[in-house]
Amino acid sequence: MSIMVDHEIKQVIENGDLIIEPYLPSLVQPNSYDVRLADRFTWHEPGNEIIDPYDSVSVQAKVQETIQDSIVIQPQQFILAATYEKFSLPADIVGQLTGKSSLARLGLMVHVTAGFIDAGFSDPPAQITLEIVNVGNRPVRLTALMPIGQMVFTRTSHCELPYNKKNNAKYNGQQAAFHSLYYLNNKPVSPV
Repeated sequence: MSIMVDHEIKQVIENGDLIIEPYLPSLVQPNSYDVRLADRFTWHEPGNEIIDPYDSVSVQAKVQETIQDSIVIQPQQFILAATYEKFSLPADIVGQLTGKSSLARLGLMVHVTAGFIDAGFSDPPAQITLEIVNVGNRPVRLTALMPIGQMVFTRTSHCELPYNKKNNAKYNGQQAAFHSLYYLNNKPVSPV
């Protein structure tokens, strides 16, 4: 159980165990695979309306979406984007998506808190939604197909129930910048 290195990543892709679409050998790094930015972006319009994660109407209200070659992220702005690449991980490899250091130095956080990709994600192959925020002091332009992050792969024991086999795998097969489906979870009940 260790982080995979370049030749291991290439081998599992060549064997068909790990699927990356499209796959470019030039994006394989010593301990990761560079992922590029897709051209679809989405966000909530600013406002005072409360978003209740258990209420689909409030989650989906005032959502804007655009498809364009580039977008400027203002300071303190939060958007959803997606990897250009689609992934399908086997039941014994997990992924960890992290930002590029060069973009972090501009104040850009690429995957705010949800960078862990479960073993078995996804069948069919799916894009990874990125939670991007500019914590810097100046606007930053992002361009479609630019390297935006890197996926680190770790070989693990074979899991009993891979993500794509779970009944509640909400994001299996997701495409582009996919908004929260938290409202599909059961709301907790107060203890008696």
